[in-house]
Amino acid sequence: MNVKEKLIAALREKETRMIDIRRYLHQHPELSFHETETAKYIANFYIEKGLDVEVETDVNGEHGVIVTIDSGKPGKTLAIRADFDALPIEEETELPFASENKGVMHACGHDGHTAYMLVLAETLAEMKEELHGKIKVFHQPAEETPPGGAIGMIKAGCLDGVDNVVGIHVISTAPFGKVLYCEGEMHSARSFFKLTIEGKGGHGSSPHVANDAIVAGSYFVTILQTIISRRINPFDMGVVTIGSFDGAGSFNVIKDKVTLDGDVRAMSEKARSIIDAEIKQICDGLEVTFGVKCRLEYTTDYPVVYNDPTFTRQVVDILKNTKLDGVDGIEQTVPQPPSEDFAYFAEKVPSTFIHVGGQVEDKPTYFHHHPKFDFNEKALLVCAEVMGSIVVDYLNEAK
Repeated sequence: MNVKEKLIAALREKETRMIDIRRYLHQHPELSFHETETAKYIANFYIEKGLDVEVETDVNGEHGVIVTIDSGKPGKTLAIRADFDALPIEEETELPFASENKGVMHACGHDGHTAYMLVLAETLAEMKEELHGKIKVFHQPAEETPPGGAIGMIKAGCLDGVDNVVGIHVISTAPFGKVLYCEGEMHSARSFFKLTIEGKGGHGSSPHVANDAIVAGSYFVTILQTIISRRINPFDMGVVTIGSFDGAGSFNVIKDKVTLDGDVRAMSEKARSIIDAEIKQICDGLEVTFGVKCRLEYTTDYPVVYNDPTFTRQVVDILKNTKLDGVDGIEQTVPQPPSEDFAYFAEKVPSTFIHVGGQVEDKPTYFHHHPKFDFNEKALLVCAEVMGSIVVDYLNEAK
């Protein structure tokens, strides 16, 4: 057997361990910037294998675990990344290994990313003498919550000497066995905001002596959508969503203040900058039109995930030339609306971010961030085999 065949055979023998690790992590989720025990679990896994572990802590207190696997031979350095934070969601899956932490759930698959990566890294370390160059394994915290954990790891120097980065995300709604890639823009950029509108409270029977903040807020929600329909190129992607409108009160009381929380997505920095500017301009107009005071807190965070076309084609060629039993097609997909802080890695070095189908069998499918989210655990082995194949061929072809 060649090196890749040995790796795949070893991974298949360890599939049960991947599943066991995933289920343990699923039972013990931790929120972004609070993943202390998860980081310890990851670090201890490698320490017990005799591997050198770096745990990077930045000003936000996040913990990114980095393991370098050095073949001892000259060659390129490839980084492979998995995230490990959970979400503030009360789990409703009724799985036997459901979350034991109330109000916290692995509802995006990061438990699976961590599980397959641990076993893959262990196996690559066992075979390092048959490889060339270096592998840097990034276990990244805080993907779900701005400013994201990638920034802290990059500031700590994780990309020093790295030629390329690969990331994989399991997708619950994609058919099991499908590997999906996209050249160029893969995931949208994101901004978010909080708008507080202050008017003048009063009695519902006498609106003329008050200044209704709810009316101004409602106008804002409605006119906001004209940014997408009238300011963004129809061939570009932009989305503005108001996720929260806090105007609760009594039926006969005119509210003096309301708070709105909004989400912005765009597939280009140009589109995002237009949306950002237009929202601020609308707020200025609200003050003039309704005589209210607007306090806008606006944050621009994750950029567009850009898959370097040349490197992406190299990765796709590797996969198309590899026979993997669990892979039922390698297909180009369209750009995806959700955002990902993998974008920060891709800004610094040529990178690619691919999806692996993980649709469950014999039960309803729920999208990521849903309280009933789950994925097909067979996808763990597929992720490991796909990433492992990329690593082996990338390093040994570039020796």
